Amino acid sequence: MPTYRINGTESPLLLKSGTPNFFWLAWQARSFMSQKYGQEIPDKAVSLTINSRSGRTQNHLHIHISCLRTDVRKQLDDNLAKISTRWLPLPGGLRGHEYLARRVTENELAQRSPFMMLAEEVPDAREHMGSYALAMVRQSDESFVLLATQRNLLALNLASAEEIQDHQCDILR
Repeated sequence: MPTYRINGTESPLLLKSGTPNFFWLAWQARSFMSQKYGQEIPDKAVSLTINSRSGRTQNHLHIHISCLRTDVRKQLDDNLAKISTRWLPLPGGLRGHEYLARRVTENELAQRSPFMMLAEEVPDAREHMGSYALAMVRQSDESFVLLATQRNLLALNLASAEEIQDHQCDILR
């Protein structure tokens, strides 16, 4: 049930200090996914995503909570040491699209919204937030990785971060 009238990543409300930290709140609610699935889902199998304006089907902010694709989990594990505390290109991208990656601690995530991190730390992102999709994944070292992809029509990238998710949860098999 919507708690705020926010259409998507392009909303200036997401960059206001009084706006709830939706990614952190969604992470706190991840146990509902285990309840729905009928078994415990390890944190490193869970992913949160929000699609860009062009990559979404609904005109209201919502975060997808689902399992991470096994190939994406492997790629993130393989690149664990290369993901820094600054937004940098993820080597090889994901699912054929370029992604930026940034490592964050749980404490940092609890204090600061990923929307703010993207807008304040990636050049020109603030002016083009609607063209970005965001994702969040727990790493094997207990840190989190934030992922961002920007719409690029020439590369056939609509910036739908949901592409890294597997709603069938093959990662649990």
